[in-house]
Amino acid sequence: MITLTTNLGDIEITLDFDNAPISSKNFVRYCKEGFYDNTLFHRIIDGFMIQGGGYEMRDDGFAMNMVEKKTHAPITNEANRGLKNLTGTIAMARTDAPHSATAQFFINLEDNDFLDHTATSNKGWGYAVFGKVTLGMEVVNEIGKIATCTRFGHEDMPVTDVVIEKVVVK
Repeated sequence: MITLTTNLGDIEITLDFDNAPISSKNFVRYCKEGFYDNTLFHRIIDGFMIQGGGYEMRDDGFAMNMVEKKTHAPITNEANRGLKNLTGTIAMARTDAPHSATAQFFINLEDNDFLDHTATSNKGWGYAVFGKVTLGMEVVNEIGKIATCTRFGHEDMPVTDVVIEKVVVK
């Protein structure tokens, strides 16, 4: 069990070590290192997902700026292990390269079957689900409804910061 304490409330997540051991262990590693503390949910698309785990706000002496955090090496994509991108599941975010996930994750606001594995090609790999929200889905949905804009060169950023203040591994 993982608890993400945000400035809007707590989100509890149960990981699926049986079906997504690499992604689950990777997420726990970042949690235990304190990596996600004070990071942002930096991408919000209502009816789709909320994404976080890679950026923090930092004062550079002139202004607050969004800064990408340094991560460990990418992990193997486990989207081919049968878990589906259903409402309330948590999955690894990645670039267009299938095996590029590091620390960023997203929580599905709806069933997003177009993100599921269909083939072992760049287009078909999908996004690896590794757990689900077991408490606090109302917080996830509240985050999903926040107005967004383009900030710091990123689209779909919330107009007000949504911060993961701390993470507890139980």
